[in-house]
Amino acid sequence: MKSHFLIFGLLVLIQFVTQISFARMAGGYGDQYPLGPNPQTTPGVLCNRPDGFRYAEKIKYCNRNVDPELKREIIVTYDRQFGFTIERMDRRKFKIDHFIPLCVGGGNDRENLWPQHESIYKVTDPLEALICEKMAQGRLRQEIAVQMIRAAKSDLKLVPEVTRRVRAL
Repeated sequence: MKSHFLIFGLLVLIQFVTQISFARMAGGYGDQYPLGPNPQTTPGVLCNRPDGFRYAEKIKYCNRNVDPELKREIIVTYDRQFGFTIERMDRRKFKIDHFIPLCVGGGNDRENLWPQHESIYKVTDPLEALICEKMAQGRLRQEIAVQMIRAAKSDLKLVPEVTRRVRAL
C-alpha cells in the first residue's frame, strides 16, 4: 500500500513539473551548452530495434550503438540551432547522452540523443542508475521511469526530490 501511495504521489509531481519544465526549456540553457535536452530536437524515444529484453516487464533493450558522425552532427545541431559553443569546447567534457537511458528502454535514435556536459551528467547519472536498479527489482515500471527521467533531465532542481522518491520505492 505504501508503495502505491509513493508512486501515485510521484506521478502527480512528475505531471505537474513536466508541464512547467518543458514550458521553461526555451530559457533553460547555459551560455555555452544546454542544461537539458531540447524537447523539439530531442523529445526522447524508446528502443524500436531491440537487441533483447530486460526486467520482468520485458522492456525492449538496445545495445549502445551511436555512430561517431551522428554524435558530431548532434553537437553541430545544438550549436547552430540554439547558439551554443560546444564545438569550441573541450570534447572530453561532453558525452552524447541518451535522454531516455538505454537501461530504461531508450533508443539510439537522433531524437533521443543530446550533448550533455559533465556538470550535468554528474547530477543525472546516479539517478539513472538508481532508476534502472529499481526497474530490475520490479519496483518501478518503465512508463513511470520514463516520466521521472524526463522531469529530472528537464529541470535539474528536481533531481534530489526524484532521487528521494525513487529510493523510497
